[in-house]
Amino acid sequence: MPDQDDILSDAEREALAAVTAPTAGPQKVLIVDDNQQAREALASYLKSRGIQCLTAQNAERALACLNGERDIGLLITDLRMEPFDGLELIRQIRESDKAALPIIIVSGDADVPDAIAAMHLSVVDFLLKPIDLERLMVLVRRELGIK
Repeated sequence: MPDQDDILSDAEREALAAVTAPTAGPQKVLIVDDNQQAREALASYLKSRGIQCLTAQNAERALACLNGERDIGLLITDLRMEPFDGLELIRQIRESDKAALPIIIVSGDADVPDAIAAMHLSVVDFLLKPIDLERLMVLVRRELGIK
């Protein structure tokens, strides 16, 4: 006789486990920068250290990528971009179903108000260009759960 307290069938339990299970494989980093050379150099550096990366040339493409990819575990974004900047990108992410996504800002042109606004948006860190690559790798590994 089935347990009266068990409201899920075995098939329902398996379907629920499949939907709620963590994504298979390593999480990817999405790099957003309108400077192609900077974007590709950072992606190349991370890939050389075993980190899977995707890139986007602006905030609009980044949002499209976030909507299409399930296994992005970290976003690294520049601040100064068109048609809207990194802070607006972060605001839109924080208001979406990806609100908990860890985000690191890298910028070569930032001021104190930018840094304060970023911290209010719960970013992991705010790194100035040229990027301290050792510090970045510590952050990336921590946020992706890599030892």
